[in-house]
Amino acid sequence: MAVHIARDLDDAMRALAADPDAELLAGGTDLMVEINFGRHRPASIVCIDQVDDLRGIERDGRVRVGAGVTYTRLLAEDTASRAMREASRTVGSPQIRNAGTIGGNIATSSPAGDALPVLAALDATIVVRSLRGERSVPFAQWMTGPKRNVRAADEVVVAAEWELSGGAQTFMKVGSRNAMVIAVASLALVVDRARTSVRAALGSCGPTILRAHEAEVFAQGIFEELGWDRRTRPSEAACAAFGAHVASAARPIDDVRGTAAYRRHVLAVMGARALARVAVIE
Repeated sequence: MAVHIARDLDDAMRALAADPDAELLAGGTDLMVEINFGRHRPASIVCIDQVDDLRGIERDGRVRVGAGVTYTRLLAEDTASRAMREASRTVGSPQIRNAGTIGGNIATSSPAGDALPVLAALDATIVVRSLRGERSVPFAQWMTGPKRNVRAADEVVVAAEWELSGGAQTFMKVGSRNAMVIAVASLALVVDRARTSVRAALGSCGPTILRAHEAEVFAQGIFEELGWDRRTRPSEAACAAFGAHVASAARPIDDVRGTAAYRRHVLAVMGARALARVAVIE
């Protein structure tokens, strides 16, 4: 296999333009698994792990995280997202977090990707670039199916961007064990008090990351009643009802990690716990 080590972003884009079938490699935590198990054998690879243009984290009224930022850095540095930090903590082992990047999660587009429900709940935008120019894609339009997205063959995922949404956020994940596990189901919840909105996104419960729109409307009603500026825990009945709305948004299947019924059950439990948790966060 041919391997091209990109010196900078322009070099990477030129390599992709010359060979659109080439695979991009950053941390390699997804691609190397496919190669090692004999499920994929790319003819050529463009390595972008040394591209400094993809490693920035910026906060200037809006957060911009470069595609090459690792989960270790997402844990250590301020991205103004508690949910993103919590999701990063659940990713693999320390070694995987040192190598794996947010851009890899975005480009792979697995419904089980831990960062993806958070990006959906943050209403993030995905920035991609090629020699033809740069474009921004709302996350809601990014994924088209399991491990499929709208990235063109000659485009590089450059960054994810999102608006500041306050601290009332959380991420929860259920797996077959407590660590180093692929999600059976996951949930990101963001209560944006300044904009009086609630956004909930589900992972590993459908062909793409799903927004729980009915649950969001229900929770907005709760916060309208309690007061957006108050830190008051909703009643157990309200939290349970929110969890039921979250579970109803899922489109799960039975697979080796869990049944559809189990996924709906854990989503209802996580939904109730998530609402109770974020309601009292400053």
